[in-house]
Amino acid sequence: MGCNLKDLAVSERVRLPDLAGKRVGIDAFLTAFQFLTTMRDRSPEGDGMPLRAPDGRYVAHLMGFLQRTCALLEHRIIPVYVFDGDSPALKANELAARRERRQESEEQYAAARAAGDHRLAQKLAARIMHYSPEMVQETKDMLDLLGVPWVDAAAEGEAQAAVMAQRGHLDVVATQDWDALLYGSPILVRNLMADGTKRYGRTIYAERINLDAMREELDLTQEQLVDLGIMIGTDFHPGIRGVGPKTGLKLLHKHGTLEGVCEAKGVDVPDNIAEVRAIFHDHPSTPTEPDQLVLKPVDVAGLKQYLQVERAFSQRRMDEAFEKLENGGRLGGGQTSLFSF
Repeated sequence: MGCNLKDLAVSERVRLPDLAGKRVGIDAFLTAFQFLTTMRDRSPEGDGMPLRAPDGRYVAHLMGFLQRTCALLEHRIIPVYVFDGDSPALKANELAARRERRQESEEQYAAARAAGDHRLAQKLAARIMHYSPEMVQETKDMLDLLGVPWVDAAAEGEAQAAVMAQRGHLDVVATQDWDALLYGSPILVRNLMADGTKRYGRTIYAERINLDAMREELDLTQEQLVDLGIMIGTDFHPGIRGVGPKTGLKLLHKHGTLEGVCEAKGVDVPDNIAEVRAIFHDHPSTPTEPDQLVLKPVDVAGLKQYLQVERAFSQRRMDEAFEKLENGGRLGGGQTSLFSF
């Protein structure tokens, strides 16, 4: 999830209709984990894992992507899903720590299941979710049937989307990861895929952050914003002990750069600071062209076969999806209508 700039962000609520006609780059992996960790078997003796089809295959990711993608299309938004590529070498320590935490959780989960403690097992299940390569390919296959574009990132998905937005190939980057701002995304939208849902009794709304407005409010250059993120801590550097967002902002205003802050605090400048900065300022990206990022016709028969026949999606779920597609004008132009099957 990178650094946490929540306490410093200048944000405003954004409604889905406000994004009509916009190409919105969506962090596919973070979105998938939202679905996998919420759409789970929570029955009294359920294992807490993502929902499955009768044949045992996981389908929670497909259910989530279908529902939310059709909701975006209903509002005439052009979603462009961006899938993670290979992680940068600088992220190796963070990934190793995640694997260690996951292994520990898997052991605790197995013990809870063996002891018949279903409540604890369901709680632990959320910590061991894995968006497998098979699930990734299934998601891409479904997006192809929906006529929705997707891109494989060269490395980090939110960074790829940010670079595409800088090039004018996307209008908005939608992710929960604050690092998108460090990568230079001009417009970040958080909570897009959870807009209107409830969490802990509170309704979640999408919020928009304008990078230029935020930097002006904070009186920071982009270079200083990146330094602030590194000081707080990112996936590529643990940060400077005792420095949070507000403290880091004050220190940067006083000392100008991360090096100046380190000198003032009597700590060493990270040996690999140039590499870490380069990750944010010059992130590797897959080349894209705007004509790739367009909606194509919906394959109604293919969707029915893929989801309803092969994965036992209910008629109600399919009807809701096709109704949204029709409302968004995605079933016109000679395509099969909702009311013709």
